[in-house]
Amino acid sequence: PCMSHADPTILLSFDVEEFDAPISRGRAMSMAEQMEQGGRGQERTLSLLDGLRVPTTMFTTANFAEWHPGLLARAAQSHEIASHARWHASFSVDDLATSRAILRAASVQEVLGFRRPRLQYTEPTAIAAAGYAYDSSVNPIWLPGRYSNRSLPRIPYRVGGILEVPISTTPGLRLPLFWLAWKNLPMPIVRDACERCLAADGVLNLFWHPWEFIDLRGAGLPLHMRRIDGERMCDRFAAFVDWLRSRGRFATFTEWMGRGI
Repeated sequence: PCMSHADPTILLSFDVEEFDAPISRGRAMSMAEQMEQGGRGQERTLSLLDGLRVPTTMFTTANFAEWHPGLLARAAQSHEIASHARWHASFSVDDLATSRAILRAASVQEVLGFRRPRLQYTEPTAIAAAGYAYDSSVNPIWLPGRYSNRSLPRIPYRVGGILEVPISTTPGLRLPLFWLAWKNLPMPIVRDACERCLAADGVLNLFWHPWEFIDLRGAGLPLHMRRIDGERMCDRFAAFVDWLRSRGRFATFTEWMGRGI
């Protein structure tokens, strides 16, 4: 991939999935309810992106694609479709090939990227064997209760035939920039961190979830997960994208890798 600092690239992506976050906090939700919320979020997100005219990569569960074929087809018209596994709540290695096959058929794209739900580790050789070219499941920070990845490389690297594209974090202190940090840190700090990543790495890799773009009041989520949601989230995201325009070129992961979709 091009790591030219003179031509920095901005990779924006979304984890398109069942809205199951409240379940781990004790709320019962049917799959239909999870998909209704997830679908509303994706509809709002696609409309927002249509207005902003920026390409993104949509890491989508095959389950979501089967529930929402119309939304998947709409996303595939303007964005790269990648795999977010078969289901959001469970994973087996066989899901790598199954989810890719379902998403390829639904999107009429090659589907070369993978991101494991909750950014868990998957053996790179297994990802490559299922036909993927890259993985973006590594968040190279320490997140209490989830993972400790501070020893992993901060910039893209190859392993087991796969290009690993870590979520962006700043040089030195490794200030996180994934969705929770973006939502909870003051925007001047976020913007400064993004500029430092672009200057040091030549690439910026950030992600969100479509369900963040709908009203989350009453969803049973803690404040740090819903602090900015709905229209306020849409406005914050749109202003951020406009700020980024002069700082690099937007691309899908596959465009950045120079493979074409």
